[in-house]
Amino acid sequence: MTNKLTIPLPNDMHIHFREGILLDFAVNATAKNFHHAIAMPNLKDPITSYSKAINYYDQIQKISRFKHFEPLVTLYLTMTLMEEDIRLSAQDNRIIGAKLYPAGVTTNSEKGVSDLQACYKILELMEKYQLPLLIHGEVANKEIDIFDREKLFIDELIKITSMFPALKVIFEHISTKDAVQFIEASSINVAATITPQHMILNRNDLLSGGLKPHHYCLPVLKREEHRIAVANAAVSGNAKFFLGTDSAPHPRSQKESSCGCAGIFSAIGALEIYLQYFEAENAIDNFENFAVHNSCAFYGLKPSDKKITFEKSDYIIPAAFTIENHELIPLMADQTISWKILNEL
Repeated sequence: MTNKLTIPLPNDMHIHFREGILLDFAVNATAKNFHHAIAMPNLKDPITSYSKAINYYDQIQKISRFKHFEPLVTLYLTMTLMEEDIRLSAQDNRIIGAKLYPAGVTTNSEKGVSDLQACYKILELMEKYQLPLLIHGEVANKEIDIFDREKLFIDELIKITSMFPALKVIFEHISTKDAVQFIEASSINVAATITPQHMILNRNDLLSGGLKPHHYCLPVLKREEHRIAVANAAVSGNAKFFLGTDSAPHPRSQKESSCGCAGIFSAIGALEIYLQYFEAENAIDNFENFAVHNSCAFYGLKPSDKKITFEKSDYIIPAAFTIENHELIPLMADQTISWKILNEL
């Protein structure tokens, strides 16, 4: 039985650092135990140009208190994204890609893409300059059942990956067996991130016995068969799947409201939650690749020389965090996990 596990510092390939009063806390909650982290660009004023991306990178670097942490930033893909911004971003190792949000599918996505075919010219330029495409893969049509929006978006992904075969595409925070099957059947240029919540929770955990606002995220939690498929993909050892928490802090007041925000804060506790699940599935030997090497190989990044050690010991995830006058509730708040991080970096 394994009582300790030491691996290179993990990478979080999908994270929301937000802005304003949440930025310092969110950055350092991740920076403490991660090497790379890809910051999403859907701020209130989206990161729609190269200069904005570098400015956001500089803000993150200035706030980070951990020398081992190397953030990565992304462009917010819009119909007006300029070729020069794509070219400069592709040549700058601080910028990892451009994120496509169908307009209106999630937080601060109103300025996203409303017509995918109309932005094919931009995707052609991204393929030319080798700038990866990160995608929130849900259709934006509000008449479509929310539980079917990821599955139906796969038709669009098939078109994109067929038309631009050299373009690296990352299907973010997958939540369905359909997405798993699509990734498995696609070329080596197509990969996916997997969150802790989509591995351990299903829609009963959101809706049964009362609405759980702190389990509400987009894409929304699905049936148990989908949770199993996503979790199995994570622990499988398949290099096309890697860690991306999609940690997205919102104040408790905004989560527990008449129109609660989508997003689960998991930056603190996510690694322990992942590892506990890998152990339960007798897949601890695959955890290092999922957390470190799969993403490094796909994005062409170098793994960290620094190590992190986990110990088989109870760890209680904090019940809440307070930032100024705001309270944040983490994933699995006040629950006991069977692994904890031993060394503090």
